[in-house]
Amino acid sequence: MVEALTINKNLSKAEIYEEILPQIKAITEGEENLVANLANIAAILNEAFGHLWTGFYLRDGKTLVLGPFQGPLACTRIPVEPVPRGVCGTAAVEMKTLIVPDVEKFAGHIACSSLSRSEIVVPLIHNGRTELVLDVDSINTDMFDETDQKYLEQLMAVISKNHFVQ
Repeated sequence: MVEALTINKNLSKAEIYEEILPQIKAITEGEENLVANLANIAAILNEAFGHLWTGFYLRDGKTLVLGPFQGPLACTRIPVEPVPRGVCGTAAVEMKTLIVPDVEKFAGHIACSSLSRSEIVVPLIHNGRTELVLDVDSINTDMFDETDQKYLEQLMAVISKNHFVQ
């Protein structure tokens, strides 16, 4: 059982991801409970990067419902059908990662926190349907880039392998 993380915050963003991904794999591979794993992943990402909000929304019919997260209070449900709302709903419907450098410029942005300035949302797709999304918000504009996309998509592949692929 892992009780502490090894995170050197003096590293580059890519190096931090390279450091935490093996630790996330080690923590999650032996645990069958999705919620437990998502909770630990949100905590690890929060500890590694300290963004405003890091968490998951899980598909529940025509909405995304709040899952494990780190940060201030969040929206509980986000519509996906018939019309998606916000960055999370849009990423879920389009089934692709969305990087939003400035949330004020994203049509339909849902301001769960007025402090949020930029956002990345990464969907987990299984059998042609978005099952959950990882949502990370920052107090700074232009915080997320292709490096985040690359490693967070790898992270979602780990979750998919552990919980959705038979």
